[in-house]
Amino acid sequence: MKVGLTGGIATGKSTVSEWFRQKGAAVVDADQVARRVVEPGTEGSRQVRERFGDGVFRATGELDRKALREWVFRDATARRDLNQLLHPLIIRQMKAEIQEAQEEAPDRPVILDVPLLIEERLTHLADTVVLVYIPEELQLKRLMEREGISEEEAGRMIKAQMPIEEKKKFADVLIDNSGTRADTEGQVDALWETLLSKSGSNRL
Repeated sequence: MKVGLTGGIATGKSTVSEWFRQKGAAVVDADQVARRVVEPGTEGSRQVRERFGDGVFRATGELDRKALREWVFRDATARRDLNQLLHPLIIRQMKAEIQEAQEEAPDRPVILDVPLLIEERLTHLADTVVLVYIPEELQLKRLMEREGISEEEAGRMIKAQMPIEEKKKFADVLIDNSGTRADTEGQVDALWETLLSKSGSNRL
């Protein structure tokens, strides 16, 4: 079973993903895939340099992800261009990793940890979509605390993504992360048991 795991910035998706990994799930992490496809010498690295210039690269040839992230967060056109460049490369690599995980252990759930699963219309890669959810007010507060940034900057980063309330419409399962850690862990435990019991099915 392929489970698309998504959320919004500072909602706790990465923590939930790690809990699934600890339980034995195979995790295909889109952020890690995105890093690999722009490593020095790759086609992705060449295309990013062509579009954004040398200023988003370090002297070592590695991508300066912070510089690029700041650019695309304030420039919607740049964000669109970056997505169009990297999207096909990331999808191809993710599909390869999904296939590898399924061949290695056919009955083991595969978690697709993808921040932009809904925005990039990638839900077709998964049998079910799980959204890690918190209200936007709490999302703003947690992002400010995590990054040590102003409310204005945090708000701008959140607004660069699809609103979390809108994402709820696309989810098959919600994990509400607005309570305690134990509350969230309980929801993850219950979902994991369901995934195991239905392993091999096309739905929860």
